[in-house]
Amino acid sequence: MFALIQSYPLLIGILLIALDLLLWHFIPVQRRALRIGLRLVVFLVFTWVLISSGVSPLQPAPWADDLARNLLATVLGIGWWLFAARTMTVVLGVILVSRSSHTGRLLQDVLGAVIFLIAIVAAAAYVLQLPVKGLLATSGVMAIVIGLALQSTLSDVFSGIVLNTTRPYQIGDSISIDGTEGKVIDIDWRATRLLTGNGSLAVIPNSVAAKAKLLNFSQPNDVHGVSISVVVPAKVRPRRVLDALEKTLQGTRTLLSTPAPKVTIKSSNLESVEYEASGFVSAMSQKTEVRNHMFDLAHRHLEAAGVVWNADTQTPQAWSRQRALLEDVRIFRSLTNEEKDSLSQRMTAVEYLADQMILGVGDSSDYVLVIGTGVVSAGIRDGDKQIEAGRMGPGEVLGVEGLLETENSTAEFRTLTSCILYRIDKDDVRNCLEQRGEVKTALIKLQRIRQQTRQSLLEQKPAAIKKGGFLSWLHK
Repeated sequence: MFALIQSYPLLIGILLIALDLLLWHFIPVQRRALRIGLRLVVFLVFTWVLISSGVSPLQPAPWADDLARNLLATVLGIGWWLFAARTMTVVLGVILVSRSSHTGRLLQDVLGAVIFLIAIVAAAAYVLQLPVKGLLATSGVMAIVIGLALQSTLSDVFSGIVLNTTRPYQIGDSISIDGTEGKVIDIDWRATRLLTGNGSLAVIPNSVAAKAKLLNFSQPNDVHGVSISVVVPAKVRPRRVLDALEKTLQGTRTLLSTPAPKVTIKSSNLESVEYEASGFVSAMSQKTEVRNHMFDLAHRHLEAAGVVWNADTQTPQAWSRQRALLEDVRIFRSLTNEEKDSLSQRMTAVEYLADQMILGVGDSSDYVLVIGTGVVSAGIRDGDKQIEAGRMGPGEVLGVEGLLETENSTAEFRTLTSCILYRIDKDDVRNCLEQRGEVKTALIKLQRIRQQTRQSLLEQKPAAIKKGGFLSWLHK
């Protein structure tokens, strides 16, 4: 065995290296421990082959008088250093990946390059007996020249190392870099790649990302900010706008109670004032839906507060609040203007304080109630437990039970804020049902959706509601 090793060390070394490559290629990536273990075993066997044949990677070949044998020993010595560098790089990569997942890849590549550079210098110094000091001096001059030529690229590389070490964002995070928003799909040597909202690819150099203002919307994982801004003429009293936007936040059930939602004045000038209503949701996927819903609620609450957005958009006819509400109630949209005018004149206002019962479970009402201002909570009973099904705002109706069937309320309606509700006698609504089939169809749809949602909540299953949430389908 030893004679064979001494006679054919290069052939055996090549066979061991080929065996290492085959094992590394055919063993599945998922079996990482086996791959690393076999590579270490092959490297140790390769080291044993060299030592058994009288070759040391720390010394030049000892057979100066035998040119062929000396050349074989030199090749094996250089191969040992490269094999050792490769093995060390793989082991280091496993350690980095296990600790920092994908973000350690760039650091692994840089360290791997440094390890191979050290191995090459060591092979030149120990095996080839080259003057390393002169080589390092020459390579230093070349490094300066190359560094000046590749200054921008090197800046991206080292910025990438900093980003992967400090980890302000990771693969899969939704971030904004200097106003460019998108989902991080890759971080490599030179740049960070983002998939933007319109499906395009944004490539941000790492040096720019390291210096830019960065927002990570995915951290922390369970709290994500969502906000809307509205601009109102400066002549409108701020307290009216702030109250309306606070009701908007109260009417958005998806917002977290902690951190608490808030309304602030962002900026103002002689012509207009900008307000911002902000809160937090528990999932990134909710942000778009909640933001759209907040805009819709803000419009309704501001309109209920009498805030005029643009005087040019007013209708020629000065409608009362009751008449304007009927334009937003979907079950009455099929009525003609004359029918709406007549119905609005028979609507009477009733004021409720905060946390006051409007209708309880099993109660019957002689009126259909249209919310004029404020926020109303709708809840259902599950045994002794009260479940909040949703929150309602201006333009939404309650008390419609008994119009199509002789049934009482299956939900409890309670005010969350002070409210003004407008009563419509059910006999007037029944006349509309007889005259307009569209009113009956809309009412059937409304009751069916409410029954389905109630059943879904009782079964502890998410309700199959269209985008827009509970308030949206109540309104429809």
